[in-house]
Amino acid sequence: MENVSTLIVPCSKHNHKIYQHWFSFADSDGDGRLTGNDIDTTKFFSMSNLSRPQLKQVWAIADSKRQGFLGLNEFITAMQLISLAQAGHELRHDFLQTKVDFDNLQPPVMEGLSSLLNNKKVSTTTAETELNGTRTLQQSPSFNLLTSKFTKKKPQASINAVTSINDGLKRLYVEKLKPLEVAYRFNEFGLPLLTDSDFNAKPMVMLLGQYSTGKTTFIKHLLKCNYPGAHIGPEPTTDRFVVVMSGPDERSIPGNTVAVHADLPFSGLTTFGGAFLSKFECSQMPHELLEHISFVDSPGVLSGEKQRTERSYDFTGAISWFAAKCDLILLLFDPHKLDISDEFKRVISSLRGHDDKIRVVLNKADQVDTQQLMRVYGALMWSLGKVLNTPEVVRVYVGSFNDKPVDETAVGPMGKELFEKEQSDLLVDLMDIPKKACDRRINEFVKRARAAKIHAYIIRQLKKEMPTMMGKAKTQQRLIDNLEDVFTKVQTEFHLSPGDFPDVDHFRKVLSTYNIDKFDKVKPKMIQAIDEMLGHDIPDLLTSFRNPYQ
Repeated sequence: MENVSTLIVPCSKHNHKIYQHWFSFADSDGDGRLTGNDIDTTKFFSMSNLSRPQLKQVWAIADSKRQGFLGLNEFITAMQLISLAQAGHELRHDFLQTKVDFDNLQPPVMEGLSSLLNNKKVSTTTAETELNGTRTLQQSPSFNLLTSKFTKKKPQASINAVTSINDGLKRLYVEKLKPLEVAYRFNEFGLPLLTDSDFNAKPMVMLLGQYSTGKTTFIKHLLKCNYPGAHIGPEPTTDRFVVVMSGPDERSIPGNTVAVHADLPFSGLTTFGGAFLSKFECSQMPHELLEHISFVDSPGVLSGEKQRTERSYDFTGAISWFAAKCDLILLLFDPHKLDISDEFKRVISSLRGHDDKIRVVLNKADQVDTQQLMRVYGALMWSLGKVLNTPEVVRVYVGSFNDKPVDETAVGPMGKELFEKEQSDLLVDLMDIPKKACDRRINEFVKRARAAKIHAYIIRQLKKEMPTMMGKAKTQQRLIDNLEDVFTKVQTEFHLSPGDFPDVDHFRKVLSTYNIDKFDKVKPKMIQAIDEMLGHDIPDLLTSFRNPYQ
């Protein structure tokens, strides 16, 4: 997994200082970001005299996360790529694998940059003037990037200024989506209200499976080391949800502390109560991989007699909450645990709406020979077909994801080659997560907006059918009992897809605790704001922060 970090390119200390100086010069707003819609940025890159297709490729590789801007690390990547292009190398996404001595790579030739830098030095030096025999210091006006005119210093960018797709989504949520969610209590029926930490969070991968299927070992295998709080054994060792993420030092943070931490995206877990938070913790450690991805290690799903013992919290509800936050969900099986218990069925059902995130891993496959593996694979596909209600065949990775070498005497040379290829495919899938994080965030935001809009329509229909004076209690009970009919009316009136509607049983359960008459009247302006956001604002946002050379 060392290749996950593609933005931090090897660079000599001397070149790093040069690039820092260039970046400060190009960053005329001083916000630490070079955006694609900034004319100064495009002019700066044009000094390299590369063709437009080459600059398009440079930007696409440097902004691999599709954030719509370049920070310092991405800028250094871009400069190194321009140097390679000027030297005649082909620009590729896997350029780090090329045999190039990056430490000794010379900075690119940027035509006219030296004179502009010298002009800026002159323009920003303080002019000494003599007034009545007294020497005073007078600050000269700043020099505007890539122009020959002196201008007044630009005001510092507003904290609400949109300088990336992520910032744009935050603003749209606060100004347009959140008011509707609050007004009609969408957060109490579905997902909690979003905070800044939700938008800034790193991509997450959640691991699900029965006990002893290798979930904790899988994370350890990727990190190539233990993490705080990790316990591995044949018995059920992980009895809590553990989020493994980057931190300045190695430590475990209790769930109650994590849930109130403003910088962490877990405040919504407080809805599951203290019983859940006592079974939740955050494991932090400094690690290169964790700078890009966080992992969620879950308790083993119960089977057999153990299912009769109730958990002290809503297990499937917690799984559903994490599923909405995660970018990838790995369902782990091993050859000796192919049965899908009742609890596992409920867990898989709680992943409804997140089918595109699910991957299946048949772990510990080296414990059986080739013939047995073929039978196990077929049995697993048969079991999955009964619980995953999709016509498509789910992707199953076969392998042994631990630090031990594959035993060829058990699986044979063909089995070893198969495991290596499958492991490589899964690692590629994981490495793509940071690059697709921005696209995933947009996708989840649009899904949430549609769900909130449908929620408002349902509330509108319920209020519409409530009497103004007498018989309110009876009518409410009738509406709750026949909620399917309400959903059908909304679907027919507004031509909505049935797949976008919430789970009717869950909606009924929550609705029964409210008085329908107490909901606010649905305001058409709020619905119109969501339509404008989906139809115009989000497309415009994506256009504004696309590759500037497209």
